[in-house]
Amino acid sequence: MVQAMIRISEETNQILNVVKAKHNLKDKSEAIEKVVLDYGQTLLEPQLRPEFIEKISKRQKEKTIEIKDFKKHFGLK
Repeated sequence: MVQAMIRISEETNQILNVVKAKHNLKDKSEAIEKVVLDYGQTLLEPQLRPEFIEKISKRQKEKTIEIKDFKKHFGLK
């Protein structure tokens, strides 16, 4: 585990206190970790999340169609 001294604004401190209380965490370190991990799930490689993999797996099973002229079929110039 890495330890770090950080400076945060009063507003950030209040938000961390709310997160800490809401999720019954022991300290602000746990609150920071929760916030960062929750944010990271939406930010980092969302295409690898289980919901996306499930969605793609279903799409792979769908029937495909043959298109002779892609631009004409989709109304592109």
